[in-house]
Amino acid sequence: MKKFSFTFVHRTAIFKNNSMSIKKNIRWGIIGCGAVTEVKSGPPYQNTLGFSLDAVMRRDFEKAKDFAERHGVPKYFDDAEQIINDPEIDAIYIATPPDTHKFYGLQVAKAGKPCCIEKPLAPSYEDGIAIVEAFKHKNIPLFVAYYRRSLPRFLKIEKWLKSNEIGEVKHIHWSFSKPANDIDLSSTYNWRTDKKVAPGGYFDDLASHGLDLFAFLLGDFKKVHGLSTNQQSLYSAKDAITSCWMHKNGITGGGSWNFGTKDRNDKVEIIGSEGKIIFSIFKEEDVILENDKGTESIFIENPKHVQQYHVENLKAALMEGKNHPSTGESALHTSWVMSEILR
Repeated sequence: MKKFSFTFVHRTAIFKNNSMSIKKNIRWGIIGCGAVTEVKSGPPYQNTLGFSLDAVMRRDFEKAKDFAERHGVPKYFDDAEQIINDPEIDAIYIATPPDTHKFYGLQVAKAGKPCCIEKPLAPSYEDGIAIVEAFKHKNIPLFVAYYRRSLPRFLKIEKWLKSNEIGEVKHIHWSFSKPANDIDLSSTYNWRTDKKVAPGGYFDDLASHGLDLFAFLLGDFKKVHGLSTNQQSLYSAKDAITSCWMHKNGITGGGSWNFGTKDRNDKVEIIGSEGKIIFSIFKEEDVILENDKGTESIFIENPKHVQQYHVENLKAALMEGKNHPSTGESALHTSWVMSEILR
């Protein structure tokens, strides 16, 4: 698969030259106010100084109304065009399943509004390219909710790496597995395991977080290979995936993900010439540093609303011209990595 590359001017700086740069408050609208927006991502848009959540949309009008009333959101719709084209909404957060990200994203780009899209960017790398190109063409900021790039527990790992606590980094490996859940076993429809929405199933939904984080910590990937299959025959998407890769700086990596095992496992090891770092992508547990000085184990709690720091960084990007760690471009690179693994 051909990998596309883009040369970007920093779009936040460009966008600051228009009316957004003088606004004291950015009014957000959410498309898709489902489970992820209840605690993880919705409240930060209300809690962040300089942001407000002024509208939500869901195809089920009563559910949109219920969300709005419970969270104190003034306006609610069942039509995305209404929220996208509302002159009183400045920016849009798309929190729908991946198969509609391109459909809504292109409309937001056309409307000329900054946008944050839930991860992964799109079900396919090609759709991701279309989204990123649309925002690039309009010089409008595009962000993706890979919020681990903003979480303190992973920034601690970044600090250890930058200070050479494990010497020269040689290799990274991630092993992740979990049992089939009740929905899987009951054959109830689940968009997360529908290959039309998520070709890799839970791999798309979960592994994307880790692979994106590895690019953030160790630099972009250069070569990626993978094998994938469906071992359980419980749904249409893949459920067993393995991969090896190399980062542009020569660091090698490998991973395995299986969604039909007896027990849940989630362990990452970054191995260096003088030590290693051990951590979990999803479990809230200690991050561990082992080197000649001994073993350092630190617990860093995630915020109640796990996207809080990610959203605060959105404010810094849109209102202060700072770089955000998770952009459309960085998310597109993650999409390429995943497409290569599944290919």
